[in-house]
Amino acid sequence: MVPSHRGGVPLVPAPRPPQRPPGPRTTPPRRRPPQGGRPVRSRKQDERPRWGMRMATGLSVLVLGAGGIGHALVSNLEGGIGRVDPFRDMKNRPQSGHGTNLLLVGTDGRDTVTTAEKQKYKLGGAPCHCTDTIMLVHLSADKRRASVVSLPRDSYAEIPAHTDRTTGKKHNSHPVKLNAAYAEGGPTLTVRTVEHMTGVKVDHYLEVDFTSFMKTVDAVGGVQICTARPMKDRYTGLDLPAGTHQLDGGRALQYVRSRHVDVGSDLGRMQRQQRFMAALIKQATSNGVLLNPVRFQQVSASVLGSVRADEGFGTEQMLAFGKAMKDFSPASSEFTSVPIGNPGFQVKGIGSTVQWDAAKSKKLFQALREDKPLAPAKPKQAAGAAEKAGAALVDVAPEEIRVQVYNGTPKDGLGKDVDAGLRATGFNTTDAPLNGKLRDLERTLVTYDPRWDRSAKSLATALPGSELKAVKGQGATMEVTAGSDFTKVRPVRAESRQTGEFATVTGDEVVCP
Repeated sequence: MVPSHRGGVPLVPAPRPPQRPPGPRTTPPRRRPPQGGRPVRSRKQDERPRWGMRMATGLSVLVLGAGGIGHALVSNLEGGIGRVDPFRDMKNRPQSGHGTNLLLVGTDGRDTVTTAEKQKYKLGGAPCHCTDTIMLVHLSADKRRASVVSLPRDSYAEIPAHTDRTTGKKHNSHPVKLNAAYAEGGPTLTVRTVEHMTGVKVDHYLEVDFTSFMKTVDAVGGVQICTARPMKDRYTGLDLPAGTHQLDGGRALQYVRSRHVDVGSDLGRMQRQQRFMAALIKQATSNGVLLNPVRFQQVSASVLGSVRADEGFGTEQMLAFGKAMKDFSPASSEFTSVPIGNPGFQVKGIGSTVQWDAAKSKKLFQALREDKPLAPAKPKQAAGAAEKAGAALVDVAPEEIRVQVYNGTPKDGLGKDVDAGLRATGFNTTDAPLNGKLRDLERTLVTYDPRWDRSAKSLATALPGSELKAVKGQGATMEVTAGSDFTKVRPVRAESRQTGEFATVTGDEVVCP
């Protein structure tokens, strides 16, 4: 059934000296949590940029920081990376699988964001020095695929026994929200907790800060984003009309932060962030950044200036990744989040947490260990067909829209042609067109129940020049009466359509057509 729809600078200057000397660094200061180990959260915390910008910056480290254009250049850039030891004294770890697993953690640093930028892009509030983003990035053994799995920050977790990094107090294993692992025990406890929950061995650790986000976007020349409907969020200042937009760093920041532009809230924001990450990869791999030493150094310096990583992720690893990933593209990336069983699991003393679906998440992480793709295989002939045909973006996936076609002219077979055309681009037609009451209709007519206005607009996009008419009480099925002006059905596709067992979307499916 169709759901109801009542009613997103110039090139950076020469690399600045690192704010801290290279080598192991102490964990940044934080607000001390109250008794019980839960991190303190300010009222502004939920308005912070979340995993979209962290993930984009982290993937930039892999894509931009691995261009394979010279050992000396990468070695110079590596000096700006802060180092941590997240695997210290770790025992009883999961067995290694195939491919490489990176744990990407986003923290709340904003030291280099200017006062003007904070005001313009609504970045106020003090950082809490905690993590609000935890992602597993799996690079396949052949280096041709990156699988990105989001682990919700409020996931129900059981932290292993550990010693508090601030107080020195020893804690037994206890339940918390996943983001509390970093507050209590820093990178090491975060890695231990994620490995315990997923059974996936973490090979490398990347910790990123969103302060370099805007410069990174500007350095690659901006990122192109397409939206099927207007997007406004008064909390972030985002204001985009429907269409195609070239976003600079500041507007991109607003786009990935926004969570008040639709009823989907965090789900809608996650889908927008996936589109942004895919678009960033497309931009970085298609405009010569990886082949131009000057631009490579400018972009990489911007990205690496706020990154902390384990000692094992250095020059040789970056060059090896770069050599293998030279043909990387949006189609090489796939995005999903861990399957959720109960999004409001109540835990005494903690509150509402996100409980994973045990069976489905087990299968997901097993696929990562076995180096298997998460997205279903595409038929060779059908892959990319809609994009190549110039498919238009629509707000509602055509597969979700039920359509009854009528012939409003004396022309025999017109209704059949319209039905076949709509079905070919994905609409759920009845496959049984009928003759309409009107037999001399000049302009194709789409009638719809006002409760399903978004579906109606998506359908009308596939029928250029058609007229929309609201009919109260019509129900969920759209009705198309073909007029004499009909020529052909325009291919359409949804902005984001997750498919397969793990509800995965690939990068090429979410970039601008």
